[in-house]
This record gives sequence, structure tokens and C-alpha cells, in this order.
Amino acid sequence: MQGIVRNGVRIDESFAEAFPMAATGIIVTAPTRKWANQAAQVATGYATSVIGCDCEAGIDCELSEEQTPDGRPGVRLLFFAFSAKGAEKALVNRVGQTILTCPGTALYSAFDGDLKIKIGDSMRQFGDKWQTSKSIDGRRFWRVPVMDGEFFVESQVGVLKKCVGGGNLLIMGADWDSTMRATEAGVAAIHAVPDAIMPFPGGIVRSGSKVGSQYKGMSASTNDAYCPTLKGVTKTALEDDIGCTLEIVIDGLTDEAVRAAMRAGLKAIIDMGPETGAKRVGAGNYGGKLGPFHYHLKDLLP
Repeated sequence: MQGIVRNGVRIDESFAEAFPMAATGIIVTAPTRKWANQAAQVATGYATSVIGCDCEAGIDCELSEEQTPDGRPGVRLLFFAFSAKGAEKALVNRVGQTILTCPGTALYSAFDGDLKIKIGDSMRQFGDKWQTSKSIDGRRFWRVPVMDGEFFVESQVGVLKKCVGGGNLLIMGADWDSTMRATEAGVAAIHAVPDAIMPFPGGIVRSGSKVGSQYKGMSASTNDAYCPTLKGVTKTALEDDIGCTLEIVIDGLTDEAVRAAMRAGLKAIIDMGPETGAKRVGAGNYGGKLGPFHYHLKDLLP
């Protein structure tokens, strides 16, 4: 299906369908950029899709010493789940296993939110009653003794209840190399948009899915309509000149954050053009029946 054409790139007259989620955010700092990034990488690991993970998580942005509460290098991380309770369970487990354990780190709430979840209040018990509390500007923190000094952690972290998960772009090109070039350009542009993350590896997913399966017990399965190797045996959505499809999935703290991220990614892909990048861009949806957020590509065009 050929829709609108921009700079030679075909744009489907379709929409991405996204869902309500709850989200929490933390700022993690460390003595050096290396260790702040190390903490961020492990804390957001194995958090691509709530289909099979406890949450969807990613790095929102790196923070300079001037942007963090303690004047050290930092990162802002976002975690998305279907409920505040789910976000709390995931974050408590991940902080305990990856931030508490990482040398030199401290943890702060990224925003006030609609409600609070107990993160430092849970971590404090690791101190085995040697921990102490501290109040700074009306915010409570715990100092938990550890072998390299102490883990300084905010007692409670904010949760936003009206967030969005599942914004997406389907990028289609002649082959893997050209499709990847376009997709990476889209990822780079989206990464610059605040309050949005791309939870899959490097921001990209190759195993786009559809609802349901021919196998009992599987809630999702390969999106055969976009698999180039199945063109001759399934009801394909791909033309003859398409040999690869990649997808970018986006979660955002607000509807506008997802909209801005999709707009930025779409522009970067279109600007590259079809000669070295994508030939076509589409979006994944379920007929508009499952998610209340619909992002029509025609409304996001540069």
C-alpha cells in the first residue's frame, strides 16, 4: 500500500496504536561517567516488553554535573509498567540488584509524580539497622552503609499514572544495511526527545509481533505480514522492493512525548531518502480496538 510520498519515501496512511501505562523515573549518579553509565545499562537490561519482562525501561538522557542533585555525572532512567504496583515491584528488584551493587552510585527521584513508591524505604533494610536517615529540603533520604562507603538513596520515588507505551514506526528498505541506516537515524533523533525511551536493544526490534498465535498459550507471535521471507506464503504487506523490516517502539511520559518522538524519528528517516535508507515507513496497530492512543503518520510528517 503506497500512501503519501516524502523525499521519495513512501509513508503509509496508517497509525501506531499505543496503550496507557504507569511510569517511574530515577536519577542515578556516580563518581565518574563510566560508572553512571554502567549502572544505567544493567538497571535497564532485559526490560524490552511487558509481554515477557517485568517492565519496559530505558535511558532517557545523560546528565551533566550541573544537572544532578549531587554535582556528579548522572543518568535519567524511565521504567514503564501496567500499574504503579508493577512499576514499584520492578524498580525495587532492579535497584537492589543493579544500583545498590554498583560502585559509587546514588539514587534520586526524577519527578514528584501522582503518587510515591517506596524505593529507599525498601533498600534501607539492607543496612541491617546500621542505616541512617537524612532530610534535605523536605525530601527524605537513606544512607545505607556498603563496602565502598554508603549508598545514598531517596526514600520514595514518584510515579506518573497517565503515561503511554507502544508508539512505533515500521521502517522498510531494500536490504538489511539500508534499512538499518535509516532506523539508526530515527533512533538517534528520538533519543534527543525528552521524556521518551526506546526499550528494545539499541532502540530497535526485528521481531515485531501480532496478537495471538497458532500455538496454544502464546499471546503474541511473529508479524508474518512484514516478514520478507514469507512473501510467497502469507498475506504479505510488503512490496517486491522491500527486503527488510525493522521497528522502533517508543514509551513516553506523556502523549505529546510519544508524538514528538515519532515525529522526530519520521523526519530523520525521510531526510535520509530511499537511495541509502528506507523506501517505506508504516506503523503497527490492532485495528484501533486495543489501545486508546492513535498516532497517524500523516499528522506527524515534516
